[in-house]
Amino acid sequence: MSIADRHCTFCDLIQGAGEVSMCYEDAESVAFMDIQPVNLGHVLVVPRNHYERFEDVPAELAMHLFRVATKLVPAVKKVARAEGMNIVVNSGSAAGQDEPHFHVHIIPRCADDGFDIPLPFGGSKMPDRTLLDATAARIITAMRDPVGAMRRPIPEEALTPQEAAYAIARE
Repeated sequence: MSIADRHCTFCDLIQGAGEVSMCYEDAESVAFMDIQPVNLGHVLVVPRNHYERFEDVPAELAMHLFRVATKLVPAVKKVARAEGMNIVVNSGSAAGQDEPHFHVHIIPRCADDGFDIPLPFGGSKMPDRTLLDATAARIITAMRDPVGAMRRPIPEEALTPQEAAYAIARE
């Protein structure tokens, strides 16, 4: 079952249909404590309106959510006595999103807390510069024609041998 097929718990919480430990509210967003925190102080910043993934969120609202996160980070860091912070978005089930409502994680971190987001990822290989340049050019083109880019995935035969090898290595 995809996350889109699931009931939205966050919509219920925002509408008052469940217990939530709220730490921030405004007209467009809320922030509340994660009930399965990485560390104490783990906060979720959530738009009041339902949007499933990052790319569904209007740009102004996305910027607002990150402004809210920017306000919350110093307070969370102080209260949690954190040494560092992770600000994380998981957009789509392949990226680890487990609720069908977009949200931003504010995760207070301490050395040896057992949580890890390993970047750079040890399983990835450094691609050739020409592949990086070609991918950057495709992203620039997609931003100029976002509708066309969304409806026309790059056919496999259009990939250079290096790009194809990189795609296969990532599978």
